[in-house]
Amino acid sequence: MALQWMILACVVAAEAAVAVMLTLPAPRSVRKQIVGLTSMLLQPFAGILPFAAFQLLDIYWKNEHRLMCTSEICTADERIRFEKSIFKAQRNVILCVSACLLYWCIFRICKYNKDIKALEETEKRLKEE
Repeated sequence: MALQWMILACVVAAEAAVAVMLTLPAPRSVRKQIVGLTSMLLQPFAGILPFAAFQLLDIYWKNEHRLMCTSEICTADERIRFEKSIFKAQRNVILCVSACLLYWCIFRICKYNKDIKALEETEKRLKEE
């Protein structure tokens, strides 16, 4: 069970690194290369969205069918285990949502950069005429 969360954590870390690279100031030629490479990789990496959505549904299902430990007959160990599972579920929800949000941010940043490039080319073409 931990492998899927490790994979998702690595993906979130990679997405965060790419988002930082895209937003840092860089010379035009370097930025163009970074945006081009990232744009090519966005389509294959879109597979993270259904994976994260499936993990969210799994968390929801497990939350709905979890044994509640709220009565007085629960031991301290059972109560601690119950609270740990709740904290893990909350952490995993944050991980899934951040994976989707970071993917969307990277997609929008690349789109904005492409739009700016197209507008600059249009402006250059209009100035030449």
